[in-house]
Amino acid sequence: VQLQACGGGLVQSGGSLRLSCAASLTIFSIYNMAWYRQAPGKQRELVAAISSTGTTNYADSVKGRCIISRDNAKKTVDLQMNNLNAEDTAVYYCKAKRVGWSSDEYWGQGTLVTVSS
Repeated sequence: VQLQACGGGLVQSGGSLRLSCAASLTIFSIYNMAWYRQAPGKQRELVAAISSTGTTNYADSVKGRCIISRDNAKKTVDLQMNNLNAEDTAVYYCKAKRVGWSSDEYWGQGTLVTVSS
């Protein structure tokens, strides 16, 4: 199983980026998907999540600025990030976790987002 994240880059403060994660999961729709990030010297933290049924939740730090979405047909999960600031600088990772009792969990390789002030 592979999760391939892309869309990171260098952006000015106030700008926008759209991250995308493509999954090679056989049945994408039974996985809850999420984006995490890890800034230098900090622990990895949840940014946004979307369940297999489309329910979303966001970290307080990105509420109102980010939108997570999924396309089950394309097996992708996107994170639209707006009004970026320096605190958003981090490596962003996508994660897939199978719903129910299974412990199946997969992580992507990460994509770097750098916000210049």
